[in-house]
Amino acid sequence: MTGKKKMIWINIALVTTVVLLLLGNSWFIMRKIKQGKLEEELKKMITLEEYTDTDELDNDGRKGRDLRLFTYSSILATTNSFSSENKLGEGGFSPVYKGKMVKGREIAVKILSRGSNQGLLEFKTELILISKIQHVNLVKLLGFCIHGDEKMIIYDYMPNKSLDFFLFHPAKELLNWDTRFNIIEGIAQGLFYVHKYSRLRIIHRDLKASKLLLDENMTPKISNFGLAKIFHKNVIEANTNRRVGTYGYMAPEYAMQGIYSAKSDIYSFGVLILEIVRGKKNNCFHNQEGPLNLVEYVSYWYDIFLSHLCYLSLYLDSCKQL
Repeated sequence: MTGKKKMIWINIALVTTVVLLLLGNSWFIMRKIKQGKLEEELKKMITLEEYTDTDELDNDGRKGRDLRLFTYSSILATTNSFSSENKLGEGGFSPVYKGKMVKGREIAVKILSRGSNQGLLEFKTELILISKIQHVNLVKLLGFCIHGDEKMIIYDYMPNKSLDFFLFHPAKELLNWDTRFNIIEGIAQGLFYVHKYSRLRIIHRDLKASKLLLDENMTPKISNFGLAKIFHKNVIEANTNRRVGTYGYMAPEYAMQGIYSAKSDIYSFGVLILEIVRGKKNNCFHNQEGPLNLVEYVSYWYDIFLSHLCYLSLYLDSCKQL
């Protein structure tokens, strides 16, 4: 090969390398810009104005605590690159991993992948709502992370997992009655807060055992507000054609007619009380050839109780006449 041809090939190789580098850099920059725009959009959407009027806030006009935007590299570091040893569980296509930050704080990272039931709207809703409300019986949201098509929510780590583990898991530990009572009371306090005393009147719409996390003291924390709805002042109930939630916990008027209100959460809470007391999961529907579910058992025994009261009343009346 002559020196002239050699120089031509060298120049071609250099130009090709430069072009490939430019294309690669352009792709990387465009990807970062696109991701940055999505993150900025989410930041802007984490405001109260689109959900409530300013006069519905507390007198100090606080907008809630700021959310931290975690980098993907920091999440990888805290979760040991999402190792199987750090995986806490998975539900609804949303795996949850335990992480440990540099200063020792333990966190839980919920990944909402493309196959998740929770879309972008639910993701924004959960971020907005939990960032604006604070209560001892509500899960504490630390921040979020976006990486490509994956959306991540970062919470405080709950060492005792969720309530369903203690109620329904084959290797469950028996809860004493004091603990059961405290869990029921904590759920009631959290619901009462979001229904009446929080800056936003919130209807959860998907309250169940798996959505109740337990801290080191077995204090219940209501989580997963992605399907929640906000009620403005003077609004008592609303209607929807898109029924979401879990059958077995849904109030009849919501499951059949799409009508939801604070009473919908109270119905779910009632089912939870039955599950906590009984230690058994409520079935979705009653099969005529099968056993009654928990709610139907209560209705059945309530009817028997009323009939016994009627008989007792008749008996006492007859005794008075003697």
